[in-house]
Amino acid sequence: MNYDDFINRTVRDIPPSGIRKFFDLVSTMDGAISLGVGEPDFVTPWLYRDSAIKSVISGRTGYTANRGDPALLREIAIYNRDRFGINYAENETIVTVGASEGIDLALRTLVSAGDEVLVPDPSYVSYMPNVAIVGGAVRPIPLKRENGFKLTAEDVERAAIEKSKIIIMPYPNNPTGAALEKQELEKICAVIKRKNLFVIADEIYAELTYGRRHIAVASIDGMKERTVTLNGFSKAFAMTGWRIGWLCAPKPVADAALKVHQYTIMCAPTASQEAAYAALKDGRETEYEQVESMRAEYDRRRRFTVGMLCDMGLECVTPCGAFYAFPNVEKFAADGEEFAEKLLKSQKVAVVPGSAFGACGKKHVRCTYASSIKALDTAFERMRTFVKELKRS
Repeated sequence: MNYDDFINRTVRDIPPSGIRKFFDLVSTMDGAISLGVGEPDFVTPWLYRDSAIKSVISGRTGYTANRGDPALLREIAIYNRDRFGINYAENETIVTVGASEGIDLALRTLVSAGDEVLVPDPSYVSYMPNVAIVGGAVRPIPLKRENGFKLTAEDVERAAIEKSKIIIMPYPNNPTGAALEKQELEKICAVIKRKNLFVIADEIYAELTYGRRHIAVASIDGMKERTVTLNGFSKAFAMTGWRIGWLCAPKPVADAALKVHQYTIMCAPTASQEAAYAALKDGRETEYEQVESMRAEYDRRRRFTVGMLCDMGLECVTPCGAFYAFPNVEKFAADGEEFAEKLLKSQKVAVVPGSAFGACGKKHVRCTYASSIKALDTAFERMRTFVKELKRS
């Protein structure tokens, strides 16, 4: 049987994730260290786990409302208001299966066949494939290393044409760690409003910024009405496996997205919603002590990582957010793919080729510092040995 006759052509032609390829290879290698997958090494705090356990023991194992448990929706509204100055009502919010469902949900709600979506390049691996799956057309916005991989108002001005409908704003950025200052964001938003674009703001790393506070796109004057805000618990609350996040949008957009959510997901897992409620309630009552503690540790690892990479001769823009470094490797290899493959084979250290995040990342690799200092130190010493070998050859 020729299965290509049955598989959706768009899905068939999408390449597998460049992140998962190296992760899968590491899982088969004894003694390998992965700097590839962006997953916190912190265990979900006990209070959150205990809340979920108690809900299961008490028999709370049915569906919640499609939009989400009302208590969790209230906490999300408070969190958005208190942490980022954005006021979304509970009926403008949907609890999603991670921010990943939020990306898919936003695109399926807003993009019709042929609509053009502006996507900064490099950025998270799922944006471009998901645009293609819903029938949209991607217009990459090339970002420059010399500008710290930041999106600028001039970039948007050049990229947006009459067919452009949506722009994805992924800041703090995965894989580059770039973050935007308020003045920079205000200039970009002025162009967005003039070009009449709608924004999908993926702000999953909003709590992980260093030496600055995250500025939400929807907090800029005149932007809430044209922004879908995505966030979640995976990164800042160390809850990756719980698959829980949220989407906020103006009510007409949120109501449309809810229809897609109802027919595809029904609701996010009840136990995960219980854990998420505990995370936000505890955060509010303790001034987000757990979040602040994890961020401080990531900051320590960030400085260690950048120092190690630069010391071995890899040029690296200092990340201002998230937990990734994005060093340039063109001094030592033809591209990031070659560097990553040889490093894994030679030293059993996995990094992700920058090309997984877009054409502009081709000469780079992504290294996550969501691992202990001890693991990072071992990985970078192996990488230093590898780089020295390349210098001699």
